[in-house]
Amino acid sequence: MDEKMKELAESFQCKYTLFEKGASPELVGQAYREALKAGQAGGFYPAVFLMDEYAVEWLGEIVKDEYNRDEIIAGCKGKGKEILQERFDQYMEDLMEDLGPEAGQKWLEDFIGTETKGDELHDFIGYRSFCDGMLEADALLLEIPVKNPWEIIGYLPMGGWNECPAPEEMIDICKYWHEKYGVIPAVFTHDVMEFYAPLGLNGRDSLEAAKEQYAFCPDRVDQGTRTCKISELAAGLEKSDVWYFWWD
Repeated sequence: MDEKMKELAESFQCKYTLFEKGASPELVGQAYREALKAGQAGGFYPAVFLMDEYAVEWLGEIVKDEYNRDEIIAGCKGKGKEILQERFDQYMEDLMEDLGPEAGQKWLEDFIGTETKGDELHDFIGYRSFCDGMLEADALLLEIPVKNPWEIIGYLPMGGWNECPAPEEMIDICKYWHEKYGVIPAVFTHDVMEFYAPLGLNGRDSLEAAKEQYAFCPDRVDQGTRTCKISELAAGLEKSDVWYFWWD
């Protein structure tokens, strides 16, 4: 780990474990789950931060500008459900704008679809290299000293570019999802975010969850499924304990 990365690691002001580029992703996932259990008594939530050059530059600029973690945490308004509904409605309105009511309704039904099979996710994949499947860059397993998992966003304020929600929206969404599904923000790269979902969907409707995930990250359906249908994502979510999002 070079000096710039070390300086950034120290800026979190919490205990961390370094996993070097090329390490086994399975070891990182195992260490995360062990840290999650330890955090129940230790007063922290773990998160994995992949320190590729883009992520280091992004977070380094925030730290340099004296970003106030406490402000974004305190500013959580608990409006995650409303934010997701507004985003979903806006996407649908934009996509159906030129179709007319009848054609628009037919398109919407087709977009939702009737798929019954989808990919199940049980391992974090955001930090894996496409070349050899190993750890793509150095990664930190941070023990972030927060009481609630959504407050992790105060330390890793991802978002605010392309279709990715702004950090202020992100923290509200993470709070809503934790209270509804029990999911926890777990893995961060410069363009990927993954949640750990130990309760699965927590008894909730899979199609409803898939619509929320599309609102959060349209690419999760548009580029992350074979059929580009919400029902395919819903089918995969039914037995998944990892939620994956990538913003192109």
